[in-house]
Amino acid sequence: MSASPAPPLLLASTSPQRRAILEQLGLPFDVVAPRYEEHAAPEADATELVRAHARGKAQSVADEAGDRPVLGVDTAVVLDGKIYGKPRDAGDAERMLDALGGRTHTVVSGLCLVTPGWEVLESDVTRVSFRSLTPRDLAMYVASGEWEGRAGGYAIQGFGAALVERIEGDYLNVVGLPAALLVRLFATRFAGLYGVG
Repeated sequence: MSASPAPPLLLASTSPQRRAILEQLGLPFDVVAPRYEEHAAPEADATELVRAHARGKAQSVADEAGDRPVLGVDTAVVLDGKIYGKPRDAGDAERMLDALGGRTHTVVSGLCLVTPGWEVLESDVTRVSFRSLTPRDLAMYVASGEWEGRAGGYAIQGFGAALVERIEGDYLNVVGLPAALLVRLFATRFAGLYGVG
């Protein structure tokens, strides 16, 4: 007799990147749009902010999850204490990328896992170093449109890979979900149930 399959977790996000990472990890999941309004606070502590947003997203849909775990995630790009969110327009994207060029920034993610019996709230940090960027580099990347809807104005899994010189930490965290942290939490909390641990 085989074990019954694990109930799919509920991903409180509409991000295609997060869905792709969960598929890559082989974790069963359903997607629901969070009913949570993020509030930008560029002067806030990035770790506190992403943790608060991740928790808010997870809790906003927890009442419809039943016994299934709910996953909420939020990611920010930080340079010199300043949080770089999603660019408003092409000019904003170019300014962000110009600031990141030739420098090392951090990608900070908050991750919240909620069930009816417990809640875990964690964070992860990846350091990303950009090569020096010329005005032509900036113009070409902004023209690609890939910056739209991306924290910091770039997508490392796309053309944005050409902007990066070095990365220290979890690559998938930069894509949008701290996978190593999630797998560790699943191995601890759901030993063997989801095929991890």
